[in-house]
Amino acid sequence: MTTAQDMMHMGAQCIGEHESMAVAARMMRDLGVGSLPICGDDQRLKGIITDRDIVVRCLAEGRDPATMTAAEMAQGRPFVVAADADAGDVLRSMTEHRVKRMPVIDDHRLVGVISEADLARHLSDDQLATFVESVYGRA
Repeated sequence: MTTAQDMMHMGAQCIGEHESMAVAARMMRDLGVGSLPICGDDQRLKGIITDRDIVVRCLAEGRDPATMTAAEMAQGRPFVVAADADAGDVLRSMTEHRVKRMPVIDDHRLVGVISEADLARHLSDDQLATFVESVYGRA
């Protein structure tokens, strides 16, 4: 059985909840990623910030990326999967919530992230088509 831990890429780096969007943008650039998990002082996941969030919810709204914090960007409770969740559960969760990146949690701590590329490496063509249709096919 393939698990979330088998599918994820490890080494996901968090941005601290008190860090600015300017710091987030530089981290994304330096890491070559389009999103960052937001971790609190307690090292627990608070949300995910994407490059699109910085553009749409910070810059386009006239906010200052040097002062707007990651905590201000975190909305609601993030969707996550347990490290021992099977691939079917991961697919169902990402499809149901229409998310392109899914944090993987073990003992309440972030251990990795599953991206679309990770799905492509571990799912059948039919499963991947279901995911793509769900996330991109509906308005």
